[in-house]
Amino acid sequence: MKRFRDEWIDEWCQENGWTDLFVERCCNYWAFPPSSVMPLPIPNDTLRAIKSAKGMSDDEKSWTLVAIAISFLASIFCFILKNPLPITCAFGCVAFIVGHLEIEEF
Repeated sequence: MKRFRDEWIDEWCQENGWTDLFVERCCNYWAFPPSSVMPLPIPNDTLRAIKSAKGMSDDEKSWTLVAIAISFLASIFCFILKNPLPITCAFGCVAFIVGHLEIEEF
């Protein structure tokens, strides 16, 4: 899951003089600092500041909406069927989604 939009990181790089941004994997952003010949990873403090300023990425928003929809539908089916199984299955699905939404160390 992408935690950042590439535009957010690129915007920060342009503001601070970093050049040639590239993404190694999903969340490893590298760029050349000012007057440097070797790329360095974007600092973790910077990534946290960008995340707190910009909020949730598009992937995170869509997964959150999916979790809400699953919970809502399971509640309706639980009421209609008078059976706790739909809400139990929904709990497992939503727990999986929330686990992926958890912010790990960058």
